[in-house]
This record gives sequence, structure tokens and C-alpha cells, in this order.
Amino acid sequence: MLSVNNIHTYYGNILALKGISIDVPEGSIVTILGANGAGKTTTMKTIAGVLKPKKGDITFLNEDITGNTPDMLVSKGISLVPEGRAILSGMTVLENLEMGAFRRKGSIKKDLQKVMERFPILEERKSQLGGTLSGGQQQMLAIARALMSKPKLLLLDEPSMGLAPLIVKDIFQIVKEINEEGTTVLLVEQNARQALKVAHHAYVLETGKVVKSGLARDLLKDSSIKEAYLGH
Repeated sequence: MLSVNNIHTYYGNILALKGISIDVPEGSIVTILGANGAGKTTTMKTIAGVLKPKKGDITFLNEDITGNTPDMLVSKGISLVPEGRAILSGMTVLENLEMGAFRRKGSIKKDLQKVMERFPILEERKSQLGGTLSGGQQQMLAIARALMSKPKLLLLDEPSMGLAPLIVKDIFQIVKEINEEGTTVLLVEQNARQALKVAHHAYVLETGKVVKSGLARDLLKDSSIKEAYLGH
């Protein structure tokens, strides 16, 4: 579905991604692991059109999307849930969800109902300001808002960051369910164990390069991965 080929992306004068190549098969969950500063978020921002690569290309459903703007990519079916959630804190939960559907035409009533059923807490708090929700609720709102654009590919950047372990478990369960219902997921995550448990394929980044890739279940057993990311 998505193919990232030999991407070089700069932050100012700093080369952040040094020839990264990643494939995301349709219907799968693919995770990108790595320490802080490895280039995970830069990869996501490049795919989502927030950053433009200096070299390399990105194809989505066999179409070259390199250099497309974020709103063009939303229309094509790619939605990003950014690191830090980026909730519109002065808007209500309902308004946040409506913003997720801003590129769509026609009624969004059915889809609003669907996300409210998936996230009952959002139904309860739909008139509450987004900024007054807890961290876990804000993460659910950020995912629900992205789902309102009906993405074919959902990009999730650090969805478990700063959340209590119980909430983390819920978030990963939600990711699994979204995928089972037909949405392909690319997941950047520091919680390597949880990410490898839900993912089909995994890539490990170090200083802007892919240093390891393979089936998630194999990387879960890999001794170098265990040592670096799983605390063994």
C-alpha cells in the first residue's frame, strides 16, 4: 500500500533521514521502533507531507505522493495522529471530531455515531472542551478525529506516550480493532513490547537509518532487540 524508497529528509542543515526505505502492506500493522532522535517522527512527518524529502520517493496505492501537502494526502486516504496529540483545546470534543471530517463531502452523522460507539467516553464528553480531557481521553479523541476522515492508512506517532499502563493497553487494543476492521496502520512507538505484540512487521531505526527489519514476532525474540528495547 505504502512504499517509502531511499528517503533523505533534512531538519534545517541536519540530515535527519539517511536513505530510509519502508514498505507497508495493505491490511497490516507496521511499527517503527527506535530511541529518541532515531528519526521516527521525521519519517512520519515526511510521509504525512509535513516535511519534504530532498531525495527519494513515496508511493501510496501505486501513486507517487512525494511532496504532496498534508491536506492532499488526507483526501487520498492518509491520516496522521501526531505525537503530542495536537487536540484543539479551545474546541469541544464534537467540534474536534467534525474538524477530522473537514475534507469530506456529505453527511458525517453515521461516522460520528460509529466513533462515539467505539469511544463511549467521547459521547459522554462531547460538549466538553478538548483541553479539559485527561491524557488518555485526548489520545482517544486524536485517534477518533483521524478516523473521521475515513483513512485507508492511519499514521500513529507515539500513541502511548505519557499514558498510564492500563490506558496504554486500551490504546493498543483499539489499534488492533481498527486494523481488523480494514484500516492499514503505521505505528511509531517507544513501547516496543506492546508495538511488536500488535504489529505484523517492524523496522528499527538508529540515527536516521533502518538497521533491522522483519516480522514483528521474530523481532520480539531477537536478543539485540530485547537488550536495547525490551529491558532484558
